[in-house]
Amino acid sequence: MTAKQYQEILARRRGAQQPAAAAAVKKSARKKPADPGPPATPPPYDVEPLLAGLPNPGRHWTLLMPYAEEMLTSNKRYPHWSKEHRIRKQLRADATSLIKPMDVPRLQYAAIYFVLHPRKVSRSRDPLNWAPTVKAYVDGLVTPSPDLPTVRHLLPDDDSEHLLGPFPLMGAPVETGFARMSLIIVELHGPLTSANGETVTGTGVSTYRN
Repeated sequence: MTAKQYQEILARRRGAQQPAAAAAVKKSARKKPADPGPPATPPPYDVEPLLAGLPNPGRHWTLLMPYAEEMLTSNKRYPHWSKEHRIRKQLRADATSLIKPMDVPRLQYAAIYFVLHPRKVSRSRDPLNWAPTVKAYVDGLVTPSPDLPTVRHLLPDDDSEHLLGPFPLMGAPVETGFARMSLIIVELHGPLTSANGETVTGTGVSTYRN
């Protein structure tokens, strides 16, 4: 190999490395999210139509969940399980933190709706994708202390015998900041069952009996 051929090989290698480095920088720049602005407080969801669809509803509460820059969705995958665990733990603690200041009661039976207030973006949103976040919130309200799983608060258990839902709803979008979520808790009178001919939502299978 002559010196000229060697220099040509080095030049080709340098030429191949430069576009790759530029592509890596460009890819890294794409990952940086834009600043969404300060947190916004969305308007409350109209509860009255929901109560009209429930047999014998009692008291109800609307909880605007603490602002979270990261929430869990069913279509998002994390590079390591520890990050998902950290987010879930924080969401659960956020829900538990509302028990005292919001006077979250102890109930026997309840229906829960979760309202997604998305960011203003030009694409459709499916609130059911945020079900993992809602699961963490409900766990934080029902079992405030993960170290004491038998100590319950909102309900004796979050099984189908005590809880209807959670049912997804789409709320008004937020003007700034990341998406927000609120929970609507409705007290129900009487045991829950699938043996009755009357439905709770008007569209699903039988779930409630007086």
